[in-house]
Amino acid sequence: MSGHPPYLLPSWRRTVLAFALHLAALPGVSGVAFAFPPYRSTDAGTADPWVVEGRLGMIQWTRDGGDDASSSPLLRLNLGLPAHTELSAEMEYSQDTNRIEDAAVGGKWIPWVSDISLGIEALALLPRSGETRTGFEASLLMTTRTEPLLLHMNAGGFDDRRPEKAEQGWKGSVLLEYLGEVSWRPGIELSAKRIGSEPEQVTAGAGAIVPFDSFDIRFGARFGLTNAAPDVTASLWIGGELPLRSE
Repeated sequence: MSGHPPYLLPSWRRTVLAFALHLAALPGVSGVAFAFPPYRSTDAGTADPWVVEGRLGMIQWTRDGGDDASSSPLLRLNLGLPAHTELSAEMEYSQDTNRIEDAAVGGKWIPWVSDISLGIEALALLPRSGETRTGFEASLLMTTRTEPLLLHMNAGGFDDRRPEKAEQGWKGSVLLEYLGEVSWRPGIELSAKRIGSEPEQVTAGAGAIVPFDSFDIRFGARFGLTNAAPDVTASLWIGGELPLRSE
């Protein structure tokens, strides 16, 4: 992996890293939430009210046509609110360009919560380092629960004005998780994305969440099924939760 050793990281990156690791190391957290990396999908569920979920991406590596790219750190923060509502923030720092290449803020609302839950997520795509252009994306979410399986389905669209050539299109994904009598949570995922009239980017992959007493380890990889998709993308994450109110 390119970049500096952790003790030589710029101060803001050391702060992000220390905060996310603090979230992951807290004792007595309330378990693993259902909206998470390493998958592209999210679920029709939110963090518990007044609980912060932190997901720290240690590394994300992509190979496409023989070219390698890596991002580190990556950060996901979710704040649960009452009425099945959640605020979220995302950030990815590119090791290749040494700048923030992706960031977003938004929220999720799940008005129908049952064995089949339905909701919506909307994100404002923030300007990249040194730029001013923004974007927007929104998705419909569904989660079905049939023990021991969870099925998450996402479908939505985006309008991203940050690239030199604006990108509009759609994306969708299906994620199946197994929650049976095992100490870890495996999942398989199929996702697709299309920008304008360009060919579809279709990927398939697998991941796992391994829970410990106060944090979890998350890892996964996905592989391109069409020429337009990256050949392979893999990532490694640490996750944890921080209650803001005592019981």
